[in-house]
Amino acid sequence: MAGMSVDGLVSGLDTTNLINQLVAAEGASQAALKTRLTATGNTASAYRTVNTTFLAITAAAEAALKPNAWTPTKASSSSSSVAATATTGAPTGSLTFTVVGVASSHGVLNRGTTAWAAPSAGYGASSIEVRDDAGAVKGSIAIGGSQTLADAAAAINADKTFGLSAAVVQVRDGATPEYVLQVTSKATGADSRFSLGGAGTFETTALGANAELKIGGQGGATSYSVYSSTNVFDKVMPGTTLTVTKAEASPVTVSVASDPDAVAGKVQTMVDAVNAAIKTVKDYTNNTKGSTAALRGDFSVTQLAGRLLDAVSSAVGASGSPAQVGFSLTREGTVTFKKETFLAALEDKPELASKLVLGTPETTRADGAVVKAAPGIAARVLEVSKSASDVTTGTLVALAKGQDAQAEDIEGRIEAWDLRLEKRREMLTRQFTAMETALNSLKNQSTWLAGQLSAMG
Repeated sequence: MAGMSVDGLVSGLDTTNLINQLVAAEGASQAALKTRLTATGNTASAYRTVNTTFLAITAAAEAALKPNAWTPTKASSSSSSVAATATTGAPTGSLTFTVVGVASSHGVLNRGTTAWAAPSAGYGASSIEVRDDAGAVKGSIAIGGSQTLADAAAAINADKTFGLSAAVVQVRDGATPEYVLQVTSKATGADSRFSLGGAGTFETTALGANAELKIGGQGGATSYSVYSSTNVFDKVMPGTTLTVTKAEASPVTVSVASDPDAVAGKVQTMVDAVNAAIKTVKDYTNNTKGSTAALRGDFSVTQLAGRLLDAVSSAVGASGSPAQVGFSLTREGTVTFKKETFLAALEDKPELASKLVLGTPETTRADGAVVKAAPGIAARVLEVSKSASDVTTGTLVALAKGQDAQAEDIEGRIEAWDLRLEKRREMLTRQFTAMETALNSLKNQSTWLAGQLSAMG
């Protein structure tokens, strides 16, 4: 019935338009609910956007609070052929050495007793025997297929036991072509050496060798060597990995030093996250005339920015003002971090820099008095960010969830209005249909009476 048209059957009225206007008038409340639903969704989204910036603060502050963040080291090498990397906390120091040689794989050449003229030539045996460097048999590799030279290479490459790879290589073309089987160990080092038994003859083409670093020996002094089956040395200097790429007769020096720039970088990341959060809060709570900010004037959000500024600028116990190590506030309400001041403090007063950022634990003085713990900048900033963004207790999380609950309620009310307005439309349609039917009946009666009167005359 909702789609039934009763336009002007008798009355000539635009009945459909009248019904639409009456339903629209009664649906004003639903329209207002839809507007509220949009605003509620925008508000929830805004809370979550702000929350994202506080999550970034949490990550940056936690990174700055890690003890190893304050003991970073950086490795350097005097030669481009030796790469050096150091883990956080690696002992500082230096080491000078020469690179006697790099690690290599072992290689064996297999020639046919009668030269193999093509990869499809018969290999001459059903298997290849694999032996260790001393000649002791380790096992064998069965050759499948038609037992051709190519099948021999394929069998070696498919084997998972001995760690070998093979290739068929053409060494002579022309009227009397010759192919050979080159077998190479996948691993490097002296332990990769092997020998083979099978068809034809075998020759060693490359000797598996360890990489060797020679330390000392300058000016006739005592020297010693360290070895690696690969080109990587990760135990020579604790926490430092050396990777060599070629022999170096000239001395190479690897140095491991503290990396204050890395410490400053973590602190800078934290400050950047704080400033980003403060800007986002200001943008979304802008309360100036004409502002359309989604969280305009929301004190529960604006006060978070104030707490961040306090966390960065307030004195840290007996250690004093953070300004001593480069922290300050601008008149616009943002945080400034002077890296050069912080680096100077790390060099001249490392303990003060650490205390101001990390804080100090609770201690007991010699007279028995307890000195309370003093949270540092990072810990205070972390407390603010967690109070805002914690998944269970965070202010911003709770506010966003509150808007979600409101949206769900509004959606239910909108749906209820859909049913109510549909029933109202049906009722109005029935009423107008009844009116048109009644008018039609009256018109028919009038026509009949007019006919009767005419007949009587």
